[in-house]
Amino acid sequence: MIELTPDLLVRAYSQAIFPMSINGEIAWFSPDPRCIINLDNFHASHSLMRTYRQGNFALKVNSAFDEVIRACAHTARKGELGQEAESTWISEEIIAVYNQLNALGLAHSVEAYLDGKLAGGLYGVHLGGAFFGESMFHWQTDASKVAMVFLIERLKERGFTLLDCQYHTDHLQKFGATMIPKSEYERRLELALKQDCQFE
Repeated sequence: MIELTPDLLVRAYSQAIFPMSINGEIAWFSPDPRCIINLDNFHASHSLMRTYRQGNFALKVNSAFDEVIRACAHTARKGELGQEAESTWISEEIIAVYNQLNALGLAHSVEAYLDGKLAGGLYGVHLGGAFFGESMFHWQTDASKVAMVFLIERLKERGFTLLDCQYHTDHLQKFGATMIPKSEYERRLELALKQDCQFE
């Protein structure tokens, strides 16, 4: 079995591939078509932007990476029906290696706090001008959505050109997510990897 390492992950993301844990084993995926959010076409509802601008949520970056990824794992384990599953694609092995990526400055979390407590957030990987969104969670209404708005505005401000969402969901659709052929994704990824963008 191939050991999951930060170097292996970087090489995989650079080739449009990402891992998930399936029944305790690491599996690799490269969807066709691929879901992305065109940063220039990003849109959010007026009510969400009003919530975002009100500033009730305190937004931070990389202040609780391990807590965020574990909360995402908990949410994924619950599933759509709210029933506890035995496992999730965010396994302990996944958590460990993404924490290593975070320590290397290649994986990042965005946290939304309400009254000083973590209310929601997301995490992903950053290479060049590409950000690969992995997962999000919320304990409070709109917390993950506010974190997403913050992420997208940050990526735009810092010159990023690609926000990879992997798979389409109704939640992402609300932010203008779109599906593109894998060949087009690979072309955009190649260009994005040549950029020198800083997330922090």
